[in-house]
Amino acid sequence: MGVEPVTVIDKVAFIRCAGDAAGKERFAGYSSCDEARNKGFISGECKYGCIGLGSCIERCKFDAMSLEDGIVKIDKEKCNGCGACIGMCPQEIIVMIPKEATNFIPCASKNDEETTRKICGSGCIGCGDCEEVCPQNAITIVDNCAVIDYEKCVGCVACTVKCRKKIIVDELHDLTKVKENVAFVRCRGGKKANAKFKALGVETCADASKIRNEAMDLCQVGCVGLGACTKVCRFDAISIVDGTANVDPEKCVGCLDCVAACPNELIVEVPYVGSKLVACISTYDCDEKLRVCGEGCIGCGDCASNCPNGAITIKDLHAVIDTTLCENCSVCSYMCSRTALVEMVVPEANYLQRKALGI
Repeated sequence: MGVEPVTVIDKVAFIRCAGDAAGKERFAGYSSCDEARNKGFISGECKYGCIGLGSCIERCKFDAMSLEDGIVKIDKEKCNGCGACIGMCPQEIIVMIPKEATNFIPCASKNDEETTRKICGSGCIGCGDCEEVCPQNAITIVDNCAVIDYEKCVGCVACTVKCRKKIIVDELHDLTKVKENVAFVRCRGGKKANAKFKALGVETCADASKIRNEAMDLCQVGCVGLGACTKVCRFDAISIVDGTANVDPEKCVGCLDCVAACPNELIVEVPYVGSKLVACISTYDCDEKLRVCGEGCIGCGDCASNCPNGAITIKDLHAVIDTTLCENCSVCSYMCSRTALVEMVVPEANYLQRKALGI
């Protein structure tokens, strides 16, 4: 009758927070989110996140919301998009999104990058990488936080891969597969230092770094294995092996929270490609390295002189590998008299998936 047809889009509720930095542990005994919010937040807490007391759950008549380990979960199949929960959230972080959406940014923080990295492993740092690579211009940075325009979003993989913190939820792609870079610990010889500091009762990497000195007969730049990095990893990708932090590249998604956590700057970002890497940054001379560590690179140059691709150089008394030139031929590994050379193994399935996605 002259009326244009209107496309009806099924919508569901979505909570813009996946972290626990909004005082959830401190507020555990309060009766409602509103009561907790009125008490105020303290230093080190995110004042923009989910408080986790579940006031929204009480309002839901469709059993679509539940509380799991302090995180409010929404069942998309049960949610009918009534929006009743929105008015119950004093933080105003519940929004309606298309039910068919597959990409989500669970953060509403307005904090700057430095603050977010300190208080929440699940927070957006507002770097803008996702906004820059989105082919549909569907993402914008608003008050230090990325926001998706679902009228433009087509559910591609671009933002998921480029997100530095790997906080963008993607229901179609496995973050542990579609990644460009992973973390790597440039040390394999932390066993001696780890045992020493544990015997002294030292509990943190930062404290160990403050008191470490040459009189202890230890490497002054290596890993101490007290787990500052393991505590911040959300993907269970780092473990302490023989007193040394070790990254599982298959589990690592390249968020680099561990890089910021390491007081010795031992953890770096490396390309997720099949290649050799040098697990040592010591610039001490050969005799000193031999004395304090049985694993580190002594800068002998055997690997560099025998590399058929010229991918290895000796810099500051230790080997450096150019991963863009390395073909993972293993000649260097055969020549190395130590265990400083580590192979980055990438499953063939990863290459196939990345090729299929065009990345």
